[in-house]
Amino acid sequence: MLKQFLSHLSENTLALADDKILLAVSGGLDSMVMLDLFVKAGFPCEVAHVNFQLRGEESNQDEFFVKKRCAAYGVPCHVLHASTQVLADSKGISIQMAARELRYEWFQSLLTKHKLQCVATAHHLNDSIETSLFNWVNGASLAGLVGIPVRNGSVIRPLLFATRSQIEQYANENELVWREDSSNSTDDYTRNYIRHQLIPKLKEINPSLEHTVSRGQQKLAAELALSESAFLEWKEKSVRNSGSALVIEKVSLSGEKGSVMLLYKLLQPYGFNFEVCNEILLALNNQSGKMFLSVSHQVVLDRESLLLTPRLESKLSTIIRENDEEVHLGSVSIKVKKAPVAIPTSNSSVAMLDADKLHFPLVWRQWEPGDFFYPLGMQHRKKLSDFLVDTKVSIPEKQQLTVLESKGEIVWVVGHRIDNRFKLMPDTKHALAFTVTTDFS
Repeated sequence: MLKQFLSHLSENTLALADDKILLAVSGGLDSMVMLDLFVKAGFPCEVAHVNFQLRGEESNQDEFFVKKRCAAYGVPCHVLHASTQVLADSKGISIQMAARELRYEWFQSLLTKHKLQCVATAHHLNDSIETSLFNWVNGASLAGLVGIPVRNGSVIRPLLFATRSQIEQYANENELVWREDSSNSTDDYTRNYIRHQLIPKLKEINPSLEHTVSRGQQKLAAELALSESAFLEWKEKSVRNSGSALVIEKVSLSGEKGSVMLLYKLLQPYGFNFEVCNEILLALNNQSGKMFLSVSHQVVLDRESLLLTPRLESKLSTIIRENDEEVHLGSVSIKVKKAPVAIPTSNSSVAMLDADKLHFPLVWRQWEPGDFFYPLGMQHRKKLSDFLVDTKVSIPEKQQLTVLESKGEIVWVVGHRIDNRFKLMPDTKHALAFTVTTDFS
């Protein structure tokens, strides 16, 4: 098994011979086998053990056991006492989610602090199969059926080549000792039910289940790579940034096979589920203005495109003081700095204003229907609503639109036009540059 272990590391480029590796060791069978393999392979490594404090004295005995085994191997051991239940209660998440969040956050901090290259977890082939089945019964797409990846950023899975029975055989042949987690014996958790009830039934149908599913997962991974390539090609051609909006060309979706998956892959990170993406496609040719919402973003049907923008709470406002260098309003920020009195920029994201005409603090707020200003180049005032119609500002852009105000007078329709009264003149002595940027994450 040691030879297979080294081949797996090499073939998947998981670790080089001189890499320092952090091993996530619970004290159970899988992680103790992983520890033994890394030590016998001669890798410099350290151990991370999390005491989740969920099983009373049993958790403490696990910690004691791991420390003792690490001392016998001559491997440094780091221990975290985690308040798992407290975190779960405070965030309203499951114990499993809280435990995962705690351990991976801690692992990353150890990598940085001790200059380690990666963290290895002891997931094996059966874990990957259980993950695929779990995701399948919960309606996952192709990405969820591939199973556990051999690498995810700085996390590697050096035992994914091995079945649970192979790991047990190695442990017995090498007279390894380990701790049994009592929670693994109950079917209260979905994964345990899959492991204890579903997998044995499937093996009655196919005794070679592990290796058959493993080959299937490799095929799915290849198909996923092709799918990702097609998605990126479509995105490059059909999606663009425009100010605070992500613009998706309607025509790229209307006749495209798999349009709903293209849209879902694009919108899922912004909180839109598959069903809503399907509804968007069904409404693609409806009248402009129809809106679809997630918790953080909105999609609006425009004439030729779909417009994705962050949602802003109504009537947001803030102030900009004289010495402020950067101020935030929702997902948008304005940077302020002194600038040379020169020819104003044509960049609509930057406003060059006469500093001596400004009265601080300035008010930065969402626009209102009764607003008016003197657009640059005009000597008469214009209703802002009319200006937006004339310049063909889209519905979602209107919803996101903000203005910068000095002593009750609009000095800049942010990202569009400054007020003529505050422009730089030949006799201007001091100028300020206001630059707006959007965090679209």
